[in-house]
Amino acid sequence: MTHAALTTGPGDVSPIDVRGLTMRYGTRVVMHDLDFAVKRGEVFVIMGGSGSGKSTLLKHLIGLKAPSEGTILMDGEDFGAASEETRKQVLRRMGVLYQNGALWSGLTLAENVALPLTEFTTLGRDAIGEIVQLKLALVGLRGFEEFYPAAISGGMRKRAALARAIALDPELLFFDEPSSGLDPVSASRLDDLILQIKASFGTTIVVVSHDLASIYRIADRALFLDIDQKTMTALGSPADLRDRPPNDAVHRFLTRSSEGVT
Repeated sequence: MTHAALTTGPGDVSPIDVRGLTMRYGTRVVMHDLDFAVKRGEVFVIMGGSGSGKSTLLKHLIGLKAPSEGTILMDGEDFGAASEETRKQVLRRMGVLYQNGALWSGLTLAENVALPLTEFTTLGRDAIGEIVQLKLALVGLRGFEEFYPAAISGGMRKRAALARAIALDPELLFFDEPSSGLDPVSASRLDDLILQIKASFGTTIVVVSHDLASIYRIADRALFLDIDQKTMTALGSPADLRDRPPNDAVHRFLTRSSEGVT
């Protein structure tokens, strides 16, 4: 697995560096003064209560929404101010797993996974077919190449979407509530895959999640977005934040029952 980094070396700068970020919808401030950096090769979780702006922050990180204030640096490049060509290079190195999977219902699993390879590479049909089989096998879907999304379970659809997200061997992989809608067994299996991808490829992974079991299991570090203060109030390993919480909101979030929480 090789990557064409924009920097002179893999350890020079953080793959994601957020400085003074303010997020707004119209005049309503969602979050302000967000300052954090994601370390290369870590699983970084964005956590917080419902409506705290977790998914909105993810949209900023993947370039779907521009900052109202502040800067997002991707490998040292100002993502918002970058040229169209540079933005394309950065986006080419990202993979995204959306909350609902976002598979094309009219395409088979193989065709879904092949789509980014067809669009963004010059590989031939046979080479693409081999990569598709490899990616589907990696997520435990060998033999399901010709199935359509409607014919498989929700957990399998999430894994198929993950196969598509890693089709281009991304350096950065983003997940929006990966365990949402899954039973505990399927959610645990997806967590296993996240950890396997990190261990095997050194991929930098950013996960939006409210699921405590998943957060404790996969996160190297977690960022807490406080809906009342409208800013980040904690950053560290989930276990450390639970045992030495910086405030009551973090303590309540990390020691709550996960049932019924979104």
